Amino acid sequence: MTYVADDRPAPPRVAYSVGRRVGGAVIRNQVRRRLRSIMIEAAPGLAGGAYLVSASGGAAAATYSQLRGMVRIALEPMWADVAAPGAGRR
Repeated sequence: MTYVADDRPAPPRVAYSVGRRVGGAVIRNQVRRRLRSIMIEAAPGLAGGAYLVSASGGAAAATYSQLRGMVRIALEPMWADVAAPGAGRR
């Protein structure tokens, strides 16, 4: 997960990187849809800026709950950075 702060009062922008190591096109799209749903759930707690969510090969085998836990763990340091002045890239 990568985050770049933005001072504009706009909703967060999120991009997804799900490479071929995750699996075939069907599996990659399934992982991308799950990640999108998880990020929508997390959106109220996110600061404006740009987020890049990357998935590794293990993402395909993870359940939705496991994937959500992984994303939340990845977001924790960013939430701390958002609260601190000078929030920036991770």
